[in-house]
Amino acid sequence: MNAANELDPQEAAAREAALAHVKAAEKTAAQIPVGNATPRPIAQAAVIGAGTMGGGIAMALAAAGIPVTLIDATADGLARGLARIRDNYESSVKRGKLDPALRDERLARITGSLAIADVKDADIVIEAVFEDLALKQGIFRELDVHAKPGAVLATNTSGLDIDEIAAVMKRPADVVGAHFFSPAHVMRLLEVVRAAQTADDVIATLMDLGRRMGKVSVLARIYPGFIGNALFRNYNREAHFLVEDGALPHEVDAALKDFGYAMGIFAVHDMAGNDVGYQTRKAQMATRPTDRRWNDLIMKLVEMGRLGQKSGKGWYRYEPGSREPQRDEELERFIVEESARLGITRRPISAEEIVKRCVYGMINEGAKLLEQGVALRASDIDVVYVTGYGFPAHRGGPMYYADQIGLANVYEDVKRLYEAYGYWWKPAPLLEKLAARNGRFADL
Repeated sequence: MNAANELDPQEAAAREAALAHVKAAEKTAAQIPVGNATPRPIAQAAVIGAGTMGGGIAMALAAAGIPVTLIDATADGLARGLARIRDNYESSVKRGKLDPALRDERLARITGSLAIADVKDADIVIEAVFEDLALKQGIFRELDVHAKPGAVLATNTSGLDIDEIAAVMKRPADVVGAHFFSPAHVMRLLEVVRAAQTADDVIATLMDLGRRMGKVSVLARIYPGFIGNALFRNYNREAHFLVEDGALPHEVDAALKDFGYAMGIFAVHDMAGNDVGYQTRKAQMATRPTDRRWNDLIMKLVEMGRLGQKSGKGWYRYEPGSREPQRDEELERFIVEESARLGITRRPISAEEIVKRCVYGMINEGAKLLEQGVALRASDIDVVYVTGYGFPAHRGGPMYYADQIGLANVYEDVKRLYEAYGYWWKPAPLLEKLAARNGRFADL
């Protein structure tokens, strides 16, 4: 990508406008419909689950000056969690990012516990355990007993139905979704998810707490994957379909990096670990609908032991001690064989098609979220994507980008892709409606 001073004036102006949009959108995201509700006071917090996510949330609270009790079910789990927090702080001190006195101050704000009853003084309790509905429901039943009246009870789920968690409570109005992004003490995005009975002042409290933690808080309603993961599913799915259709992982990644992403999707998979979510997907395979195309390539990679960087090979291969992805002939041969097994005739795929299929799927999904009131405004979707998912800020976010291309143009391509590929590309009615009148998402 050229440096900004090498861009032609028109492109430089477009980038500047997109960056200004993102900045304004972050401020706008804080404007939420909660009537006259004011935040409940938060002076003390508790986090349940001392894993990577729970520890990161505890660090984010401590950095905001809030004392926090970190609770885990096992002594080993708690010890590991507290050690990880100390290591994170040490690393920051060594890199000159944190003053030792500030490290000591923050560490002193975090207390470990093995007893869920120790939530008793917390003004907010954030549950951050494994994504298992029954497990979370069990914890919330205990919170009904031990949390003080008026405490905000938040679940850090990335996509479970929060209404089903609130349903086990005697105080569902206090229950809210708090979807932090990993690592939670670093990532700036917080999705605040309103359940059917969540009280307005609970929403106001969590939005304000996000601000205190230095995060950009965006309000969402319940929907599979909320805002962020709902769009990401489309991006991810098309990238995998493109590989089955004829592209190779390095070609998809190169097109996405050229578009402005810091990393391509397959390099990201290898970094995170291809086995993330494996068990969940495996469990879903038996009951998923048969009227649409699915992609199981990543499952097969896991079964072949290609977990990514941690195993030295995934979508790419890695030299010992290096994180630099290298093309792997063995993997590429396997992909070609899989396409043949699926009856797909491979063809050359252009960078333009790669970007369109990865990005337009997100735009179409975003239109559905706006139509159903899952997201308040198009700019909120942009904020989620630029802040939490690495969408290039100089493109302004997926919905802003769509407005710049022209929704009639996006709709024509989505319609064409629907005719070619079926189910996943069914145009959102809102996209069709806006395209017909030359409307924009920004005008909604």
